[in-house]
Amino acid sequence: MTTRRRLLVLAAAAVLVPAGAQAAAPAPILSREDQALVDKAVAYLQGLSEARGQFTQSDGGGSLSHGELFLKRPGKARFAYAPPSGLLVVSDGGRVIVSDSRLNTFTAYPLSTTPLSLFLAKTIRLDKGVHVTRVSRAADGFSIAARDGSKETAGQIVLSFTDNPMSLASWAVTDAQGRTTQVRISGLERTSGLDPALFVLKDPRPKPAAPRL
Repeated sequence: MTTRRRLLVLAAAAVLVPAGAQAAAPAPILSREDQALVDKAVAYLQGLSEARGQFTQSDGGGSLSHGELFLKRPGKARFAYAPPSGLLVVSDGGRVIVSDSRLNTFTAYPLSTTPLSLFLAKTIRLDKGVHVTRVSRAADGFSIAARDGSKETAGQIVLSFTDNPMSLASWAVTDAQGRTTQVRISGLERTSGLDPALFVLKDPRPKPAAPRL
């Protein structure tokens, strides 16, 4: 899997991939019960100021990877992939930085253009710039499907939550070609006092030597 493909899940350059000239359909009107679940999800995410846990990432091609995640709202996150992957994804509050030691790459994207912006915003909003298209119920929780409300798009993100206790269980990103990649969360727990250094990532590659005059 390429760095670009991995980024579609955790820190994609566009969560909802543009679909050319096709205009996005208007958002459906939610029932009172569905809106109550959306409000419940927003309240939970708003209260998740600092947390840590584990993640497992999978896609339709059968690729599977896992690692440890750290969240600190607003704006900061760290996804450390376990070996043999050399991938590390860090949001420092304004940028999402993707470092791959195996490919010797180091790339930064604006946080506002990634799926992490949904979780890390100072004020969580699912009614401004985002259209909730479906609310689904399950035996142990519910999920919310949403797409970009301000752009022409064919992609979406689905956030899934468990009940009793309320917790973020997973998210899945589907791109314009219909390819879905999912991140499942386990052992997510609220914390306090995470080391600020977790959310700082400097380019490890040596700087090129200055040209000789």
